[in-house]
Amino acid sequence: MRFADRMSLLGTETAFEVLVKARALEATGREVVHLEIGEPDFDTPRHIIEAAKDALDQGYTHYGPSAGLPELREAIAQDVAQSRGTKVNASQVVVTPGGKPIMFFVIMALAQPGDEVIYPNPGFPIYESVIRFVGATPVPIPLREAKSFSLDVNELRDLVTERTRLIILNSPQNPTGGILPQEDLKAIAEIAVQRGIPVLTDEIYARMVYDGQFRSITSCEGMQDLGIILDGFSKTYAMTGWRLGYGVMPDELATHVTRLMTNSNSCTSSFSQRAAVAALTGSQAAVDTMMAEFRQRRDLFISGLNSIPGFHCAMPGGAFYAFPNITEVSSSSKELADYLLQTGGVACLAGVDFGAYGEGYLRFSYANSQANLRKALERIADCVDKLGHRG
Repeated sequence: MRFADRMSLLGTETAFEVLVKARALEATGREVVHLEIGEPDFDTPRHIIEAAKDALDQGYTHYGPSAGLPELREAIAQDVAQSRGTKVNASQVVVTPGGKPIMFFVIMALAQPGDEVIYPNPGFPIYESVIRFVGATPVPIPLREAKSFSLDVNELRDLVTERTRLIILNSPQNPTGGILPQEDLKAIAEIAVQRGIPVLTDEIYARMVYDGQFRSITSCEGMQDLGIILDGFSKTYAMTGWRLGYGVMPDELATHVTRLMTNSNSCTSSFSQRAAVAALTGSQAAVDTMMAEFRQRRDLFISGLNSIPGFHCAMPGGAFYAFPNITEVSSSSKELADYLLQTGGVACLAGVDFGAYGEGYLRFSYANSQANLRKALERIADCVDKLGHRG
């Protein structure tokens, strides 16, 4: 079988590869603490599940509009307008099976061979993968620990060229848990507006901010015609398996993204969309409870990591990831991640899996019980003690 050359340009998401290794280890009788997958360990709130059941009983088992059910698009528009402080019409909303299609469709609609796309590094690996797949050139903007994993606005300004077709942001961020401060968002918006460059802002963790209020670049002056929001239900409502995401974008782009939906997925499942309406318009108590628990886990886990010789971990401002600096322990994040799995039974990801600027770090998802987090910390400390840290 002969494959198209472009297939060699697609990367992968290492979390699923590590999960396979961890499951294989468990099959031999070993116990593994899973801190590799970015998935809330909570159940989907009951009222959302009941809404899906009701929708099935009511006949929401057929095709729907490619852009999404009108009632969900309206609910999303109202929610985004309230949470971001900007005017949004339902016509700007496109609902997709998960958030990745928005990423894929927007990059496909805006970039082509010869173009450049600026993306965060370390960052979600699918950004770079899709940029390469469409034939554009990925241009990494480093996120450095010294800046609390925000980007250097002057460095961004220097990376922008006449070939820049898109800037990708992610805040709160995967893998670092960092949050872009308001002053940086304003400065990035000024660059985007001055050069007429669209900004895809991945806000899948928007409801997962521990202190202060979430800020979106789309609320900055001039971004109404350039801002593209990627969001969804997976993280906030523990609905990863439901595959429900959406984009909010200028009407002209929404038309193209809807056509890409028609040509690829036809539509997102109708009964799932009815559940999404219940998620947005129903009680948010379960979300608040989940975030309170995540805060406790964050404080426990970050404190524990910082007590391990050679580990230095900044306090994440959002999401549910710890991104400790491990350069005093190992020169290779991949080797250390593999060692922790094979020797300690702790599954995590190498920082370099999120880009070259992630080398020297590990990513742990603390979406696990406090008891398991304590167990993982004990095992990590024991492994580091056996290695002897380089410091």
